[in-house]
Amino acid sequence: MNLKDLNQIAKAMVAPGKGILAADESTGTIEKRLSSINVPNTEENRRDYREMLFTAPEAEKYISGVILYDETIRQKAKDGTPLVEILKKRGIVPGIKVDKGTQDLPGSQGEKITEGLDGLRKRLVEYYGLGARFAKWRAVLNIDAASGKPSRQALVANAEALARYAALCQAENIVPIVEPEILMDGDHDIATSYAATERTLHTVFEQLALHNVAFEGMVLKPNMVIHGESCKSPAGIEACADATVQVLLRCVPAAVPGIAFLSGGQSDEHASAHLGAMNARHPNLPWKLTFSYGRALQALPLKLWAGKAENVANAQKGFIFRARLNSLAATGQYDAKLEQEFKAA
Repeated sequence: MNLKDLNQIAKAMVAPGKGILAADESTGTIEKRLSSINVPNTEENRRDYREMLFTAPEAEKYISGVILYDETIRQKAKDGTPLVEILKKRGIVPGIKVDKGTQDLPGSQGEKITEGLDGLRKRLVEYYGLGARFAKWRAVLNIDAASGKPSRQALVANAEALARYAALCQAENIVPIVEPEILMDGDHDIATSYAATERTLHTVFEQLALHNVAFEGMVLKPNMVIHGESCKSPAGIEACADATVQVLLRCVPAAVPGIAFLSGGQSDEHASAHLGAMNARHPNLPWKLTFSYGRALQALPLKLWAGKAENVANAQKGFIFRARLNSLAATGQYDAKLEQEFKAA
């Protein structure tokens, strides 16, 4: 492990005003995205869509890294250039999703465990050779106060898997993105979300320390502290922002270079507004707060593209619009009034 190199890459991933594009949808997940615009889920269409995002003019101003899927890291653009090389030439760090998805956690009441540790070291060596300099592993947790979810069993099992993955990544000189996601499913309030997030992060960092993961060479990708999507008393933007920062200060070591939030099913506007409020209201934190969004960066360009070559330029403008607003959020300069700019263009 070269901690100096890992730290430099991690810092580049959370550079001021920049964030990460999560373009690591599995073939099944991207099928849902493409079917929403009536585009067949073929390898060529998947390539064309991602190439459109990666080649958007000025993307490097706002995007520090891109999380790729196994298929994508091996693909070439229409002109024969590997997609990874397109990113590297623009100063965008290529990354790779390495988990194998979730399965039911045996002995639990329907909770999940993420798989993919078997053979991971060998895959990391290959991905490094293909150009990946960071990786991502997602753990999925649910809140259900009535049944005690997330259970201690699910927390420890998923935290240990995250820690083993992170240790393997660092051993192969790849920066691990550690992603413990508490889903927004349910009617829980913000206090319940706060308590679950605090328990989760404490458990994750306990396991990371146990497995000798160097905090300086990783990036955390957590959920924000937000009420459940069907909550009858939703909290405001500032309340969510303050609660998120408070729980991070209680749980995340200052040695971690940055925290890149997932959007977790939020609307584009809410994902930007929450991040913007955190940075505007709490400017002197020990780590950078930025974004690692998938749908919240892609929903607009996907709709504008609609699988048609003649729509590429406008779709790229939509992508850059959302990337720029999230860049402003990452520096505390986001204003909801800016949301009207693209609609008026």
